[in-house]
Amino acid sequence: MTTVAGVDSSTQSCKVVVCDAETGTILRQSQAPHPAGTEVDPTAWWDALQIAGAGLLEGVDAIAIAGQQQGLVALDAVGAPVRAALLWNDVRSAAAAVDLIAELGGRQAWADAVGNVPVAGLTIAKLRWMADHEPELADRCARVVLPHDYLTWRLRGGEPGRMPEPTTDRGDASGTGYWSPSSGAYREDLLAMAFRGRTPALPRVLDPAEPAGRTPSGALVAAGTGDNAGAALGLDIADGDVVVSLGTSGTAYARTTHASADPSGAVAGFADATGAFLPLVCTLNAARILTSTADLLGVDLPTLESLAAQAPPGADGVVLVPYLAGERTPNLPHATGTLHGLRPDAMRPATVARAAYEGMLCHLADALDHLTGIGVTPRRVLLIGGAARSPLVTAIAAQVFGVTVAVPEPAEYVALGAARQAAWALSGAPCPPDWQARTVAEMPAPADAVVGQRIRAEYRRARQALYD
Repeated sequence: MTTVAGVDSSTQSCKVVVCDAETGTILRQSQAPHPAGTEVDPTAWWDALQIAGAGLLEGVDAIAIAGQQQGLVALDAVGAPVRAALLWNDVRSAAAAVDLIAELGGRQAWADAVGNVPVAGLTIAKLRWMADHEPELADRCARVVLPHDYLTWRLRGGEPGRMPEPTTDRGDASGTGYWSPSSGAYREDLLAMAFRGRTPALPRVLDPAEPAGRTPSGALVAAGTGDNAGAALGLDIADGDVVVSLGTSGTAYARTTHASADPSGAVAGFADATGAFLPLVCTLNAARILTSTADLLGVDLPTLESLAAQAPPGADGVVLVPYLAGERTPNLPHATGTLHGLRPDAMRPATVARAAYEGMLCHLADALDHLTGIGVTPRRVLLIGGAARSPLVTAIAAQVFGVTVAVPEPAEYVALGAARQAAWALSGAPCPPDWQARTVAEMPAPADAVVGQRIRAEYRRARQALYD
């Protein structure tokens, strides 16, 4: 049997799956935690991969990494990190992003150049922050890579003093702010502008099925990709599918045949892992809204869901605007969460719990609106992530999204997408192997859209009162 491995190197952990290359059947899997925080020594990711992969990776024929996007990994001339990696959710570069927008001539100029408008999360904003706040370290930076690039390089034997050429792929490169999905080329002029004239080396961008090299033991190493492109490949999304991921943070994305360029900055103009494009809206807050509300009420998540189910749709007028950790979409890095509509008769645990569920899903419904605003027409929403396993989440999502909501079988789709890419690179075929996700629940949009529209209208009024 030919076997392939896929790795999801996320913010929280490293997950490894080993699959049958022909069918995608998962044969074994494991995971190991990553350190907490918004900056992490990148060698910790390699250590976690060694722990998670111990006993799993021996004998696999190919492997690929799908990693958290946009993190800044700065390496010196021999390949050693010059500082801890700044992760996508580190917001210290928010002011730097504002400056970069002005320096190029505004949001439209950035959207036209690279399909993205700088925000704190983009690698290019982190480079500007580093240049201005840590110039001595910036001077030592000889090469800039992304988290998945770093692990792919390490798989190929890269280490300080041994420097095979780092590689990346279209999906991950498209989140940097200095690679253009529409032209397929780096904008090194923007890199130099952001890094105050410095021009560190960048990884070679591989085609979707192009191998990066081999491990020292001989396994093929595929190009790898970013986590969202990996999940899209694992889910095998089709035209009309919009994926909404409810992890700690949230994303909404779809596959398109053309590059997007949204001057508002709400829609990131990413590429996918197949040669197409992946317009994406990212939020800093999703499932954390539920865990934080459970902590507030002093209950566990099953009890929170039970409480929320006891309150009527609309939560008796209680609305949670859930920007608990600041927010990226809308771009409000220093915002906080706020409860509206508190009255004596509505101040009950059940209504607060319900407001948490509705606030989370109205927030992601706003993300869907941004996608429809650039021409995406949702036929159905594929709901993934830990919070998607909740029947109440599925029911409320169908109400507020206004389209059919399907829940794929619970699986590590980022890691599965990486494994599918590894199988593709190994086969040399023109298309990825036919691994299809199975839907285990489906909730059609209610025939009566009034309730969902009312919930969204109340949420919109609360949000606008604060931030518009």
